[in-house]
Amino acid sequence: MTNQTDFATQTGTERYAQRFAHLAPDHFRARYGLQMSSIGLGTYQGGVDDTTSAGYVESIVAAVERGCNVIDTAVNYRHMRSERDVGAALAHLFATGLAQRDELIVCTKGGFLPYDGAPPEDRLGFVQARLEELDLAPLEMAGGVHCIAPAYLSQQIGVSLTNLGLKTIDVYYLHNPETQLQYVTPDEFRARLRTAFERLEQEAADGRIRFYGIATWDGLRVGRNDRRFLPLSQLVEMARQVGGEKHRFRFVQFPYNLGMLDAVTDSNQPFERIVDGKQQKLMLPLLAAARQLGLVAVGSAGLMQREVLDNVPDEVMEALGGWETDAQAAIHFNRSTLALTTTLVGMSTPGHVRENLRAAERVGIDAKVFWELLKE
Repeated sequence: MTNQTDFATQTGTERYAQRFAHLAPDHFRARYGLQMSSIGLGTYQGGVDDTTSAGYVESIVAAVERGCNVIDTAVNYRHMRSERDVGAALAHLFATGLAQRDELIVCTKGGFLPYDGAPPEDRLGFVQARLEELDLAPLEMAGGVHCIAPAYLSQQIGVSLTNLGLKTIDVYYLHNPETQLQYVTPDEFRARLRTAFERLEQEAADGRIRFYGIATWDGLRVGRNDRRFLPLSQLVEMARQVGGEKHRFRFVQFPYNLGMLDAVTDSNQPFERIVDGKQQKLMLPLLAAARQLGLVAVGSAGLMQREVLDNVPDEVMEALGGWETDAQAAIHFNRSTLALTTTLVGMSTPGHVRENLRAAERVGIDAKVFWELLKE
């Protein structure tokens, strides 16, 4: 059994937000009873070494001290070291009283087969051992790298809880589920996804996760005719079928930055609604569809490892101007996007944390200005 101190709560996240009243009033956004910071810390980048790990631990602590309460990781990032670094930072924050568990929204992902600290010398032997351990058929491990079988997901949630030092994960994402479509038919994929959702609903009922969702790179952004395409409306309907109206499928994550704007510019997501008794069939951009479906949208690759800063027209950066750095301007643009709750930014040094979180000091740009910038 869990208690209210084992996960992020409305009371806890509101308490946390109140400590940062000096930041922009739109920095914290209310979603499903949680106050979520508009800038979150991502942990994908970096080497598999002690120096990088020490930097992450310091950075996570620094970010929480400066108004960032969304922390994102994955069991396979840096061969599990990123999750363990998050766990070390959380332990320090809780032990020192710098933060409480109910104030922080901890998100992780499962699906890819993770290595433990370093790649094994015998990769095929490693995969075979995992299959035997969980009594999985070889075909359930798509391509030998990706699995969403119920038993596998439950085992991976347990691994993540241990790495993080937590009793409950706030948001658990299926990591790039479209990977499966490289190896199985669409019908088989839907069947696998349904059983995965059933297991995640049970994990939520058991208290090991609070919410679940999908974190994708391509699946939500590509065109409808692309084999990897994931229609959001069908995913939500699947969640309703297995979990009822109070299902826990509430989060979606996808890349979004100044160089990857298709979530607001490309109308690739089908959406149906009833207006005046008549059914309307629409095509909406990803962010608009997520909003209509009641999903919390989280943008990954907020700076695309800073590559995006080299490809943005000077006039756009000037229009976002008044910032000390281009990174701050780019993050400010992201967090100004309507319906995007949180933009994730990789921050593995305290210096980057201090620089990037300055972007939370100003209210987002006006919607009219935002759309004018898109035309640039």
